[in-house]
Amino acid sequence: MTDSQYSAPAAPETAPAKPRRRIVNRILWIAGPAVVLAIAGYLWVTGGRYAGTDNAYVQADHVIVAPQVAGRVIEVNVDDNQAVKKGDVLFRIDPEPRELAVAELEAQLGAIGEFLDASRDTYRGAVADLRSSNANLANKQAQLERMKALRERGIVAQKMLEDAANEVATARGERDSDAAAVAKNRTMLGGSVETPLDKLSGFKVAEAKLAQAKLDLEHTVVRAPIDGVVGKTALQPGDFLAVGQAAMPLIANHLWVDANFKETDLTHVAVGQPATIEVDTYPGRTWHAHVESISPASGAQFSVLPAQNATGNWVKIVQRIPVRLELDDSDQGGAILRAGMSAVVEIDTGKQNTLLGRWFGADEDNHDIALHR
Repeated sequence: MTDSQYSAPAAPETAPAKPRRRIVNRILWIAGPAVVLAIAGYLWVTGGRYAGTDNAYVQADHVIVAPQVAGRVIEVNVDDNQAVKKGDVLFRIDPEPRELAVAELEAQLGAIGEFLDASRDTYRGAVADLRSSNANLANKQAQLERMKALRERGIVAQKMLEDAANEVATARGERDSDAAAVAKNRTMLGGSVETPLDKLSGFKVAEAKLAQAKLDLEHTVVRAPIDGVVGKTALQPGDFLAVGQAAMPLIANHLWVDANFKETDLTHVAVGQPATIEVDTYPGRTWHAHVESISPASGAQFSVLPAQNATGNWVKIVQRIPVRLELDDSDQGGAILRAGMSAVVEIDTGKQNTLLGRWFGADEDNHDIALHR
């Protein structure tokens, strides 16, 4: 058999690919819109439930430590960024001038006590003098009456009668002077010679001055008013501080987050709603929090020069409303939050955007939002 006479068997005919392509196209035409509708439905259902903003920052209470008495600093016990507890000594002011003032006032208080005790003796002496002057006045008046009787009978001269009248006037003046001395001493003793020493006004004034001097002495030791961390300070021994002069900042350990939401995002936000916080410094970490309070006014209302929207050319601008978020778990395995850090906040309002909710009022729990703000 020659090669020309030999013929290879014919290859089997392949099935057409068009039916398979049609099936794939049909699946894509059906599944594609279904996926789009599912995503759109999910976004519609969850739309409006979460309110978020990246205009948020970690905040903390901060205190500017300042002395209550003036003086020269003799000791500084803390450094920059040092953690302190409430009551820890931050620095000391020279106490010697206050110690001298306390010693002086203690001596004055003792002297005032002795003076008031002496006033009691003076009062008793004045009372005795008043009794003597009263007796003398009565004697002089009796002599004057006798002189008048003798003068009517012509036994004594007119001059003797006048002398007796002058003696009565002199005795009356002495009596009045002694009576004034008794009243003066009684007033100094609080109206009664038996008034206790600590109830007398003069003694109270001296006690108050001494108490103030002792308080000033205590204030020469400046202590931390709260738990926190000392900020940057340049205070050194030898510096002179006036009353109220800033010495060092102290940042409290208690932290929270202030988020400035657009006013249009606060429709369903209320106090107590849960929130999540992410801090730029720690990517991937999430802190849980809740809405503590909502500001009664926009941030612009608290500015030194608030906007005058009723004058000039007006342009509407969406305002920002500060919302305070209290952290539920500030400890995140060594991730330390610090005041001023930038954050991203998302609040779960719990709003259900469904047709049944629209028809049957599934959002009744949110009707009291305005009452909680």
